[in-house]
Amino acid sequence: KILCQKLPDDVAEFLSNTIVALPDDVKATLRTLSCFGASVSSSFVKTLERALGKTLLDSMGAAVAEGLLDKIDDHYRFSHDRIQEAAYNLMNILDRCNYHFSYGMALAPLEDEEDDFIFTAVT
Repeated sequence: KILCQKLPDDVAEFLSNTIVALPDDVKATLRTLSCFGASVSSSFVKTLERALGKTLLDSMGAAVAEGLLDKIDDHYRFSHDRIQEAAYNLMNILDRCNYHFSYGMALAPLEDEEDDFIFTAVT
């Protein structure tokens, strides 16, 4: 069965196709996380959920089950840097700018809690 499947020649394309096939909420969560680097703490995810008014942790569990994220102690990280890159590259450049801006604005009132991530969100 595996031998009969058409596989992309490129790892990035394969990962992008894998992410595209996921439910919308999981794709959106991976897209959001990809804007904050390779790993995030559970406490930051909870802060981000509050700031954005979104539920992320449930979808992160599905991404862990798919092998796209690893949960190690209190941190989630992309299983490979190419997975983060694929999730990030699914957004066009204008969407990336808008997401970074909106995440930065959502986190700005909470600056005492998560200074480092505000900088990451806007860059």
